[in-house]
Amino acid sequence: NAAVKSRIAELAGPLEEIRTKVVASSGGVIEGDRAVCRVQECSMGNLVADAMLARVADQGVTIAIANSGGIRSSIDEGDVTMGEVLAVLPFQNTLSTFQISGQGVIDALENGVSQVEEVKGRFPQVAGITFTWDASIAPNEGRIVEVMVGGAAIDPAATYSVVTNNYVRNGGDGYKMFRSAANAYDYGPDLADVVAEYLADAQGYQPYTDGRIAQK
Repeated sequence: NAAVKSRIAELAGPLEEIRTKVVASSGGVIEGDRAVCRVQECSMGNLVADAMLARVADQGVTIAIANSGGIRSSIDEGDVTMGEVLAVLPFQNTLSTFQISGQGVIDALENGVSQVEEVKGRFPQVAGITFTWDASIAPNEGRIVEVMVGGAAIDPAATYSVVTNNYVRNGGDGYKMFRSAANAYDYGPDLADVVAEYLADAQGYQPYTDGRIAQK
């Protein structure tokens, strides 16, 4: 139907304008390949987690946990378009903040490394914490051997403020311990917008990894 096709083309115009808009630049490839990000620290995981944490740090949030399954692409060196950011984060997830015990954080990370052998999307990319895990230990039997927050060992009995996305906060990718978290707020800004704005503020983003996730 020619009229319908014409209307679709008309409506696609503004969307294409959004997708092709240059929002930032990168000094290198931001690695988001699933074969990397679902088994270890990756530069895209660091970008996403850093952006999440930076957005809500003024609310007292100190830990960010992002599921690698939500990362769907890499970004090439050079100009970064909004379309590229949307290809990385296509699910329209929103930022979610909540409070949980240190033990809850440990349990979350334990879940995150429980299916590494199957390259599953629950693998955690993080900011504000570092952790070490041991693949020789059976899943959910203590693979997480160290978690550090602000240079000190995490306190299982203390309460921490955390940011993730609404899918994970509501139990997605096995993170069921987050469902009962205190003071949960699932209606923050869109994650793709948060990352795009963080990239723009960097005025020439430099991708990196820094050893925040280590394998024993």
